[in-house]
Amino acid sequence: MDSVNDTAVQDPAHSASPRVGVYICRCGGNISDVVDTDHVAEVCRLIPGVAVAKVHTFMCSDPGQQTISDDIRQEKLDRVVVASCSPFLHELTFRGAVMRSRMNPYLYEHVNIREQCSWAHKHDPQGATAKAIQLISAAVGKVRCATALEKIRLPNHRRALVVGGGPAGMKVAADLAACGIPVVVVERSDRLGGKLPTLNRLFPDGQNATALTDKLESQVQVNPKIEILLKSEVTQVSGFIGNFEVTIHGDFGPSGQSTDIHTTVGVIVMATGFKPYVPNDGEFSYRKHPAVVTTLDFNALLARQHGNRRTLEFDGRSIRSIAFIHCVGSRQLDGVHAPGPDGRLNTYCSRVCCTTVLNQAVQVRQNFPDTRVYDLHQDIRTYGRGHEEYYTDASRAGVVFFRYHGDEPPKVVHTDGPGSPLRITVKDYLSWGEELELEADMVVLAVGMTPGSCETLVDQLKLPRGEDGFLQEIHPKLRPVEISVNGVLLAGTAQAPMNIHETLAAAGAAAVKARAMFTTDEVELNPYVAEVNTQLCEGSGACLTQCEYDGALTLTEIQQDGRTVRKARVNPGLCVGCGACVAVCPTQAINVSGWRIDQYDAMVDGLVRDMAPATV
Repeated sequence: MDSVNDTAVQDPAHSASPRVGVYICRCGGNISDVVDTDHVAEVCRLIPGVAVAKVHTFMCSDPGQQTISDDIRQEKLDRVVVASCSPFLHELTFRGAVMRSRMNPYLYEHVNIREQCSWAHKHDPQGATAKAIQLISAAVGKVRCATALEKIRLPNHRRALVVGGGPAGMKVAADLAACGIPVVVVERSDRLGGKLPTLNRLFPDGQNATALTDKLESQVQVNPKIEILLKSEVTQVSGFIGNFEVTIHGDFGPSGQSTDIHTTVGVIVMATGFKPYVPNDGEFSYRKHPAVVTTLDFNALLARQHGNRRTLEFDGRSIRSIAFIHCVGSRQLDGVHAPGPDGRLNTYCSRVCCTTVLNQAVQVRQNFPDTRVYDLHQDIRTYGRGHEEYYTDASRAGVVFFRYHGDEPPKVVHTDGPGSPLRITVKDYLSWGEELELEADMVVLAVGMTPGSCETLVDQLKLPRGEDGFLQEIHPKLRPVEISVNGVLLAGTAQAPMNIHETLAAAGAAAVKARAMFTTDEVELNPYVAEVNTQLCEGSGACLTQCEYDGALTLTEIQQDGRTVRKARVNPGLCVGCGACVAVCPTQAINVSGWRIDQYDAMVDGLVRDMAPATV
């Protein structure tokens, strides 16, 4: 039976407004197995301003939320602190609970005592308990100084911009247009489809790439809600969610002259795709011998084969042996591989390469049974449900596997001209490190994915990239297609290496998220932005010099006491509430709503308050 410890101390000294309710979650043992939650509640009742302190096994459950709602009404609470798991999981849950009780949601404060206490200090229960008390005490101090805030509401232009016309971009555009939302698709090349039309068969279902391209393209070409701009590029973007001002340069109109067009959109979807890794000259003899090709080249070669042959034909000759080499341009090591033009090593796994190689190896063995196939890998990583079967199928088809270590990659040399076989030396750890020498008529390099080009938008919108160079989502599970810039979403391989099915799934998710942003004519933003006290502001401009977000702060002339004076003004759509301006204002005229200086002072006081010692 779920129990609630509801002993509330109504000390007259503590009952004066504001009245704070503190709620501690056991989290089914995730917290209470380390933190003595009952003792925390007992001590928290002594904190000035706390009227109620309770413990619940699952605070986020319906009964837990109902406890908060009931106390707000019955105990006349006007502030709430919840100590539970990460705010990423349940901050919105508890905001909703207090809102249903007609309390302002910004008079609620969340304390993370799971990740920051019980999980971080699981071998020190007493220390974890004491830390939980301190964090709650700081939160109580902060929320006692809080003022009721309202969400920022800005006009919402019901139109989307999709940057990139590959499969992800087309999928997003089609899904949004199906909901009645106008879409502009900007594609740099002279056709839609991205890399998809260059492929043949797609794993794992063998779907024809051309047929999929035609299907997606037909969906966007016939929809009057979709405007497609080919041979065009976004050259300028400014603004914020609901109100992005975009300049697009391209060849428009019947005359085909290059010109600029301007539009306003509410959401931007980055579907900028990927670029295949291009091996350096001489890397595994690439560009030194015509029979050293990439998996993309080899895919096109397979598509051109006609007739019933026992061996593969290339450049007018029969290919009797092929060696596939994995991880070319992926999982690179410092001191072994040369950095790219940007100075970065591609240390990540590109995810699709292993399955691509196995798929191609099986095709060769099935269609050209007299062609021997060698597979040289560090290890086999077949991402995706059922993809391990490709390895089984390749083994049964007679593919011969060799395993090398990443710091000892194979060496490929050629000697007697284009028609001569290539000689491959590899230290094979499937045969206990024995150094072997192979001869092959062709070498296929499994090249990885590198980030697509989108530098203009990255610079102007300050989009974050991960260590791998791809655009970085806020959280891979909780907010997988969102980026830290409100109103900008990610679709497909703009954010990571993916196969086509993952790409389309991610694009569909981005479309759903974009659709949710257009449910009203206004955009609602959290109010945690800078606020200016015009009585104290002297217009020095020091805040502007520290602000990293163009347009978030400006100096404007206003009339005050019969004089024209300059004052700082905040654009709430562009301000991110970083607080850099607060630190440099000489008159302390600027603060961040919800995180004012007096609230920080109260938090520090709460942290250093002399509390009853934790006993576990």
